[in-house]
Amino acid sequence: MKSSNELRTLLRSIDHKSYPAYKSLAGAYEFGRFLLSIDHVQGDPFASPSSLHVEILHKDAGFPAAYYKDKPARVALEDHLTRQFSSQFEDYNFKAKGSGKSGLLSITRCGQEVLERSACEISPQKITARFHVGFPAFGRTINAGELEKILFEFLPRCVENSFFYKKLDAKKVEQAVFLSEDQDAIRIYLRDHKLSAFVANGSILPRKSGVSDLPMKGSVPFNSPESMELTLTLPHAGQIKGMAIREGITLIVGGGYHGKSTLLEALQMGVYNHIAGDGREYVITDHTALKLRAEDGRSIRQVDISLFIKDLPNKKDTSCFSTEDASGSTSQAAGVIEGMEAGTRLFLIDEDTSATNFMVRDEFMQQVISREKEPITPFLERARDLYEKAGTSTVLVAGSSGAFFYIADTILQMDCYHPIDITAHVKALCQDHTAPRIQAPDFRIPDFARALPASQLGARRDGDRGYRGRGGDQNRGSQRHDHRKIKTFGRDSFSLDKETVDLRYVEQLTDSEQINALAHLLRLGVEQVMDGKKTVRQTVQWLYDTLEKKGWEPFCSSYVPCGLTKPRIQELYACLNRYRG
Repeated sequence: MKSSNELRTLLRSIDHKSYPAYKSLAGAYEFGRFLLSIDHVQGDPFASPSSLHVEILHKDAGFPAAYYKDKPARVALEDHLTRQFSSQFEDYNFKAKGSGKSGLLSITRCGQEVLERSACEISPQKITARFHVGFPAFGRTINAGELEKILFEFLPRCVENSFFYKKLDAKKVEQAVFLSEDQDAIRIYLRDHKLSAFVANGSILPRKSGVSDLPMKGSVPFNSPESMELTLTLPHAGQIKGMAIREGITLIVGGGYHGKSTLLEALQMGVYNHIAGDGREYVITDHTALKLRAEDGRSIRQVDISLFIKDLPNKKDTSCFSTEDASGSTSQAAGVIEGMEAGTRLFLIDEDTSATNFMVRDEFMQQVISREKEPITPFLERARDLYEKAGTSTVLVAGSSGAFFYIADTILQMDCYHPIDITAHVKALCQDHTAPRIQAPDFRIPDFARALPASQLGARRDGDRGYRGRGGDQNRGSQRHDHRKIKTFGRDSFSLDKETVDLRYVEQLTDSEQINALAHLLRLGVEQVMDGKKTVRQTVQWLYDTLEKKGWEPFCSSYVPCGLTKPRIQELYACLNRYRG
């Protein structure tokens, strides 16, 4: 390992040379209390900025061991340090001058959710922070003086003020860790007491705008109906009260613009922890919860949708159904089955984004179009069996059909953003009305044994390009990944080589870095797992277990980049199910 003085000498020796000479800086350098590694150098000042990382040993960083011993605390600390480092970078960004991206200092910009990111990882031995730097240049000539200023002045200050406990506000660090531990305690309580979700009194559910996840100022605080109120005692925050949603079928109704969809959106994002001040810190949902919606035009591969659709006029087999252009009802039926395959215990559905003919058929329509002529068994007729026989609850927002009143266990009315439990009142009214006919055929849980076809994209072995891992170890990995081109398109989609995976309707993806991570996960799946013998479950579980046990390294090439955020296993299933390749 080289010293920081050697880096300074090397840097000065390439001053005013052609920009590619910067590549000679790649390597690791000792900076006293931290290690700096230059992982990848950009090709020119207008290309994507260079990738670097720093490592700080725990004995130097000085954080209490309790803050990174367990996963909830560790993830919260990683998130807090990432935000701190990002804040420090703002003070020095583009302070070094030059052309193109010269002087850029950047790391992940975190949102309202607390997520596992490659930007900052804490292991039992050290803290690793990954970031980007735009190496300065005059035109395409190296400006070593400005890079020296970044690496020897700006960066050490940022590291010192971000990753050393004595330099931080200890109370804020403690609050971030304690909040995460309280949120995890609620999740455990939900699982142990047959609850699907919890919404604390005083929560601010509306967001600032359609393009901002910040809480809306002046909005009505949430307050639980007395009949659904639950008091929890948390490890750090003490007692809090809020609305508990029991397992089963919960119906959310009310007039337009009264907060039905706002509550559902808060619940769908409640699968993640949120930072203090978000307003939804204590909106906690079963971590397997899945938002379902119609997705016209999506691809479906070998899914057993016979639970909802069968006896098609063209005699097509729906027990192993495939299509490149699904209808709204077909896509939503596949979504239910794929969700069950992914281990989902709670479906979240908004009538506004669902296929009407998939959700319900009224009495008059059943008289006009007989059961023998209708291949669709609506969700209305399956929801009860989904809970009682498959263990999957439903929270449904409805505004146009009263048929769901008859099957609901809990009915919640949103009135000017205030929730009211109207279950007893509505059940009494149901006595005076004819219940919808339920004629669903026998319920059968699919076996989920569908196999993936063998990937048509062959992977190159190490010897194809003389690839060697870090330190020249040719045995580090069996395959090279960087020849497969990945391109992400915000939070909507990504492409793997020439195949685009459309994820715009996977609504619980909250960060573009999750899309980037899914692309890396799928790439490894295509290259190493999809051999025509493994099932979807086996493939997804292998990928997720690899990420859990070995981190990001198996999914990357010669270095782990900043810009990867861990998705849930439900989103990994969704990604694989939408991959047309």
